[in-house]
Amino acid sequence: MSTKDYLIIVFAIVLYGFGFSAFILPENVVIGGVTGLGTLAYFLTGKVYMIGLTQYGINLLLLAFAWRIVGKQFVIKTIFGATVISLVMVVVPPLFPAPVVPGQPFMSVCLGAIIVGIALGLVFTHNGSTGGTDIVAAMAAKKTNVSVGRTMLYVDFGIISSSYLISHNLTTVLYGFVVLLIVSYMVDMIINTNRQAVQFTIVSNKWERIANAINHHARRGVTVIDGMGWYTKKPIKVLLIACRKIESVTIFRIVKSIDPTAFITQANVNGVYGQGFEQLKVKNDAKLQEVLDKEATEMEVAEELGRS
Repeated sequence: MSTKDYLIIVFAIVLYGFGFSAFILPENVVIGGVTGLGTLAYFLTGKVYMIGLTQYGINLLLLAFAWRIVGKQFVIKTIFGATVISLVMVVVPPLFPAPVVPGQPFMSVCLGAIIVGIALGLVFTHNGSTGGTDIVAAMAAKKTNVSVGRTMLYVDFGIISSSYLISHNLTTVLYGFVVLLIVSYMVDMIINTNRQAVQFTIVSNKWERIANAINHHARRGVTVIDGMGWYTKKPIKVLLIACRKIESVTIFRIVKSIDPTAFITQANVNGVYGQGFEQLKVKNDAKLQEVLDKEATEMEVAEELGRS
């Protein structure tokens, strides 16, 4: 991660602490993750600094178990995020002994959830981690076929539900579920906005210059396809480019600078996987792999016999 990533992660964690401390905690609402467990510890002891201390202790314990499963890089970035968020959760909550919006508990938890969701989305899009259920989900994703999002949902549901055993207040438990839903939605929105991809098709007589410029300046690959313009009955070259949505302006600028008359189409795509984009996160099917390996071996044998 770059210095910019670390700075944005710190900003996002401070924003998380503000959203939670100013809007959610004063309403005695327990949210998911280790923050929720820390809140339970605070309710049991009456000491607000227990939120941060509990978070840090649980994160270190989980990382000790996860070290060999999730890898060194994940552990290092999680230690950074867990340390910062624990410090924030020790310092910030005492600054807000009362809700910022008094007498409006539902509005407070909704506003807090929106801020928390935006903050977590920023952390995730900059390759950060705050620990807690992230660690549990990462371990589950390595060992099972259950998705990371589903694992986090199960864990958070259990933490929020357990708060009823302490507060005996069904309203605050329901508020906790509202926070969970809003946070999940906001995180997905921030992540998907950052990861949205588009596909360009470009037809131009200056296709070679455009392809080189996109390689060098946009740092994106270009596929050149042979085609024919049916109106002119002449062969043409069609450029195919996949890039992040936020990079599309760069592509347009490059094309306009080289050939303002180029024919361009842009389409949203649901997913782009491979080098420079997302990695496929589906678990291999052992039976399918066995069949494919057998077919590959049979093809190699047939090719050898054909050559001989």
